[in-house]
Amino acid sequence: YFRNEGSLTSTLRTLLFFTALMITLPIGLYFSSKAYIFEGTLGMSNRDSYFYAAIVAVVTVHVVLALFVYVAWNEGTRQWREGKQD
Repeated sequence: YFRNEGSLTSTLRTLLFFTALMITLPIGLYFSSKAYIFEGTLGMSNRDSYFYAAIVAVVTVHVVLALFVYVAWNEGTRQWREGKQD
């Protein structure tokens, strides 16, 4: 019973971490890349910088989702191996 509760806590902690990452990272990278990279460093127009900053945000969402799937897959495999040894 306690092993199952620990795995549930670990799973919830992982889910909350990636939820926070999914909210903050794309939004933060969108605005910072728009202001500092595309408009500031590269000197793009306002309209072009919106487009490229959105691409950065979408790629970031895909990277976070891929990391979540990887971590969840490895966590599930580890729990399955530990449960199989009992």
